[in-house]
Amino acid sequence: MDGTVLIADDDRTIRTVLTQALTRAGCRVHATGSLAQLLKWVEEGRGDLVITDVMMPDGNGIDRIPAIRDARPDLPVIVISAQNTIVTAIRATEAEAFEYLPKPFDLPDLMAKAGQALARRPRKSDPIPEPLAPPREAADPAMPLIGHAPSMQALFRMVARVLNADLAVIIAGEAGVGKTTIARSFHELSDRRDRGLAILTSSDATEEAIARAAQKARGGTIVIENPTGFDAGAQARLIGLIESMEAGPDRAQAPRIVATTGSDPQADMAAGRLRSDLYYRLAGVTVSVPPLRARVDDILPLAAHLLARAAAQGLPERSLSDDAAAMLRAHPFPGNVRELENMMRRLALTASGPAISAAEMREALSQQAAPRVQAAAPVAPAARAPETASVVGMPQVGARLSDSVEAHLQRYFDLHGDALPPPGLYDRILREVERPLLQVALDATGGNQLRCADLLGINRNTLRKKLTELNIEVTRRRKLM
Repeated sequence: MDGTVLIADDDRTIRTVLTQALTRAGCRVHATGSLAQLLKWVEEGRGDLVITDVMMPDGNGIDRIPAIRDARPDLPVIVISAQNTIVTAIRATEAEAFEYLPKPFDLPDLMAKAGQALARRPRKSDPIPEPLAPPREAADPAMPLIGHAPSMQALFRMVARVLNADLAVIIAGEAGVGKTTIARSFHELSDRRDRGLAILTSSDATEEAIARAAQKARGGTIVIENPTGFDAGAQARLIGLIESMEAGPDRAQAPRIVATTGSDPQADMAAGRLRSDLYYRLAGVTVSVPPLRARVDDILPLAAHLLARAAAQGLPERSLSDDAAAMLRAHPFPGNVRELENMMRRLALTASGPAISAAEMREALSQQAAPRVQAAAPVAPAARAPETASVVGMPQVGARLSDSVEAHLQRYFDLHGDALPPPGLYDRILREVERPLLQVALDATGGNQLRCADLLGINRNTLRKKLTELNIEVTRRRKLM
């Protein structure tokens, strides 16, 4: 690796580690804790690559990219940040940063990206980029889109890449993960944000309602919530709407279509709950949202964010005691982010002091479990049966795995009353068990597939095949700090 790298980060440890690693790789390095100094070096013509943090004592690293481009249009910039939000990822992409990496980052990954940036020598024929648009403000979603977990960072990158593309989008995931929030973000953070936004649900899917939504969202976005809940006639009307927008005389003002579905829309299609011709019109891009239990390290930052937002909305300021935080982190969160949000708002209101105690957290967790225990009673046969084998429940402390699985399955059958679940139960249950098993095992082995295969006791080729079939992204990592 050859070249001069300019580093701007207010963390001395990160500056030291990056300086040592890049120097060993053959680079010359200048490191500073000041954006002003970084810009001075850039304006003096120094550097072949910039690596900058976002939140610095004298400004925002992403906000400085326009000045860097004005002085040196061909100078690549790698952004690193502990502000692990979807807006940070989108702003870094819009600023045409060479790469965006969340902290704590994987050092070999950053070194590989730095090597790619330095190898991409500018050519005189390269066009000069257009001026950047003013930075957008973060949306105020109903649930926060933050997360450091590799699965969430992959989601943020995908959203940033396709945010302004004229492609329909499916956002797939379990209930409560924030699918509608992400769907709204496709509108609120995109170039369409000044146009209309319409949301269609199965309870309002008449021909008149669909026509009103199309008119309201002209040039904007239509969000279709859970199209599997629409009856056959309504799904046919949605197909007609999409076809008319794609081929009609006013197609230049056609709204973008974003749909939210369960975690496996292809299984819904195979089971007949989702028309195949509708699915293929919606699935221009599919974005999968991970459940909260698959990104355990995000639970406490999310909880702190939700408590801070509750305080901003007029509730008392609260924080988590160490014991309460440990208890919260161990909770399985069958209700995902929505469950966490409800719990934090209730604790903000009911806690007796500034720090939420372990006893208060234990009580809140027991209240979360109570509705699920009550719901285990059989429901009337006429009630709408769930459409997937996704079940909830809180395992008893010390229970065997087989006991917990049996309780979950019994609850799933009970919810159907006298009817049986939809056909294909065996494959659906195995898929729900297999995916989290592989994700947890990969996380435990740092993304090392050989170690993961050995841990699971399966052939490495078998593991690779399953990862491909389940669309599980593998990130090999070693934590910097």
